[in-house]
Amino acid sequence: MNSTCLQQEINSKNQTITDMWTTLLIVIVLSYFILTRLFQIVEFREEVIQERLGKYKKTLKPGFHFLIPFVDRPAYSQEMREQVLDVPSQTCITKDNIEVAVDGLVYLKVMDSHKASYGINNYKAAAVNLAQTTMRSEIGKMTLDDTFSERDKMNENIVREIDKAADPWGIKVMRYEIKNINPSNEIVDTMERQMEAEREKRAEITNSEGHRQARIFESEGEQQSQVLVSEANRQKRINEAKGRAKEIELIATATAKGIRRVAEAIEKPGGDVAVKTKLVEQYIKQFGNIIKSSNVSVLPTETANLKTFFEGVSQISDHTKDASTKTKNQ
Repeated sequence: MNSTCLQQEINSKNQTITDMWTTLLIVIVLSYFILTRLFQIVEFREEVIQERLGKYKKTLKPGFHFLIPFVDRPAYSQEMREQVLDVPSQTCITKDNIEVAVDGLVYLKVMDSHKASYGINNYKAAAVNLAQTTMRSEIGKMTLDDTFSERDKMNENIVREIDKAADPWGIKVMRYEIKNINPSNEIVDTMERQMEAEREKRAEITNSEGHRQARIFESEGEQQSQVLVSEANRQKRINEAKGRAKEIELIATATAKGIRRVAEAIEKPGGDVAVKTKLVEQYIKQFGNIIKSSNVSVLPTETANLKTFFEGVSQISDHTKDASTKTKNQ
């Protein structure tokens, strides 16, 4: 009997302890729940939307705030720092009907947490989808070559279009960057062959231009050489003409001086006789030179006349023989 009462007393104490711990745990849980509902700590990088009985109450800024449990609640928490969203790769068709895979990054920032919470369900997904559709539209306006050379222009157009559509969402698109533009393998091979052909074309143009410049320089050099040669010949002829003119001038001057002296000598007494004597000497000298250089026979007058007679008879005889010969032939 005593052991039964003791066992019951022990069980009663254990039950009491269990009930106490259960009550304490419930109090702790309720206290934590009430405290978390009563106090709200907002970090510096975010803003929290407070709702009261399901309606927007106010926007909680960074700091410590009190809430009414079971009446107020933090409905939305918005990140206020600039965010980077990855735009998945998608296939786009350029203006010249070439398929390219394009992906990118969009940088945005929440400017109005109220609009970002109530203006759209998920502004991140909306911004990414809008960036994709805008990128397809911009790629379709350009050729393949322009997509590589005008990335900045495309980025600006995409930012402008997204920012215009995202204004009611309370977000600001800071910038958009295209990461990769990847044509298909066939297009890449075609582009490589085109670049190779373009390089060969430029090399041929450079070589032909070099040959043309060389021919131009050669012709210009030859022309300059001919000009220099002709200039030298002209100067030579001028110098020769000047030399001949100077020579003639000197000879004429000397001749004039000689004639002047001869005239002065003739005017002196005995000058006339001296001139005549000189002329006779020159005549005799020139006549002797003529006799030496010519085949002339000097004969007495009678002998010369006789020789002339025989020569005439001989010519008549020869003429007679020729006439008789012609008559016989006829």
